[in-house]
Amino acid sequence: MENVHWLIRTQGIEQARRQAATKRERQVVEAAYQVLSEEEERIGFSYSGFALTSFPHKPVNDPSWKREGHNLTLLLQSGLDRNQGLIGLPYGSYARFILLFLQSEAVKTRSREIELGRSMRSWLGTMGLSIGGTTYRMVNEQARRISACRLTFYGTRGGAEVMSNGAFVKGAIHFSELGDQPSLWQDRVLLDEEFYRALIEHPVPVSENALKAIGPRSLVIDVYIWLAYRLHSLKNKTEIGWPALHAQFGAGYARLRSFRENFLSALELALAAYPDALVTLGDRGLILYPSRPAIAKA
Repeated sequence: MENVHWLIRTQGIEQARRQAATKRERQVVEAAYQVLSEEEERIGFSYSGFALTSFPHKPVNDPSWKREGHNLTLLLQSGLDRNQGLIGLPYGSYARFILLFLQSEAVKTRSREIELGRSMRSWLGTMGLSIGGTTYRMVNEQARRISACRLTFYGTRGGAEVMSNGAFVKGAIHFSELGDQPSLWQDRVLLDEEFYRALIEHPVPVSENALKAIGPRSLVIDVYIWLAYRLHSLKNKTEIGWPALHAQFGAGYARLRSFRENFLSALELALAAYPDALVTLGDRGLILYPSRPAIAKA
């Protein structure tokens, strides 16, 4: 919906809801209203490399995953179990939320050692992920995959290729389950030293209120973090063509037309969660304009 934030501010949420004719428009209205209604801003962080590349959105059978971003390539490799079977690559919104928690805590505390316990469970709850039943199993599975996988970023510096190779954590992220309810989360986890260094040197501030409004929608999360990284650092308007957008976000879409339709839906929700984002649709892709940061505290 065009000017959804203006509509809510000037005519009220009920009028905005009445004008929403489709399910997608209703989702956009509710996301925008949720962000505008929050009185206290809460800041989170992501590594800039994840603003330029992306994880799988759905399960992947291959042992590795490659995505291209702006002058950056991500190679993600599955870990093995004790019988040399593939554990699998992390994917979807649950993996992204787990990593967002770990990264945010690391930047806020300036420490590789992250306390889990109730804090991680509580944070996931504020993001709309109630840890129980099916959600518990899915979060636990993604934590297992994150713990075992390795990641390599390839970039260029001075015309030469540079590589950053490591993991997310040393050890494992896990919690046990007693009876029907999960409890006794592992007390702490240690981030991989190389990953922690890269994160501290290149953090991207994001709004946790926006992430909550987006909810468990992995493509929308990726688009929002990308916008949070790109927009406030721009000096002039910049056009991003559809082939480049497809290379970064279009995993699983063989046809550019199908990708474009789904990407625009995700973009609309991401923009609803980022009221100050200035983005328009151009003839060959998107046009990005210098914008205020995704969170004022940044």
